[in-house]
Amino acid sequence: HITFGSILGEDRKLMKTRSGENVPLRDLLEEACNRARRIVEEKNPQLSEDEKVGIAEKIGIGAVKYADLSQYRMTDYIFSWEKMLSLHGNTAPYLQNAYVRVRSIFRKAGESAVATPLWGVKEETGHRPVATELTLNDSAEINLAKRLCQFAEIVPQVLNDFRPNILANYLFELANSFHTFYEACPVLKSDEPARSSRLALCVLTGRVLYRGLDLLGIKVPEKM
Repeated sequence: HITFGSILGEDRKLMKTRSGENVPLRDLLEEACNRARRIVEEKNPQLSEDEKVGIAEKIGIGAVKYADLSQYRMTDYIFSWEKMLSLHGNTAPYLQNAYVRVRSIFRKAGESAVATPLWGVKEETGHRPVATELTLNDSAEINLAKRLCQFAEIVPQVLNDFRPNILANYLFELANSFHTFYEACPVLKSDEPARSSRLALCVLTGRVLYRGLDLLGIKVPEKM
């Protein structure tokens, strides 16, 4: 048997409906998708209806899953819609947004930027490899590369300790490292070999974010 903590409302009492009943999971997920839909409508009103529905479902359900799995399983935590659906901080939307940013880089780069198949990247990420080796000069590049190398160590630890929050925290740190890299290191406007090396870091970041979130049962959208 594995012990779990409790989910609390913002009043710090056990989360219940107004009538004192347990909140049905179906209702919870439906509300999450509705709230996510409003966020998508606000940020990307030009998307088609089908796109809005699909993206909102991934964001909403992912947010609920991540809010639970990112906590140490034996501690109580406060359920907050505002916090879990935020695009900032340790949330699923923040991680999904990092993945979307990677995808955006490659859409802007075009086919020529991803033409060299030198290491096997799963088709689900949509990114092919771009460099034979990494050229790391900036501290942000080095920090991101080091963070990426930790993924292989994190997964066994999660399985051995029954603690998905370790993986969640790692992915959050990876997203932070990527955003720092993105701000500090121009990718598409850099000269070679830095350009190909930075594209390779983006490939690896997208792949790890995709696989890490997939291990948590969370899907990633192509746009947000």
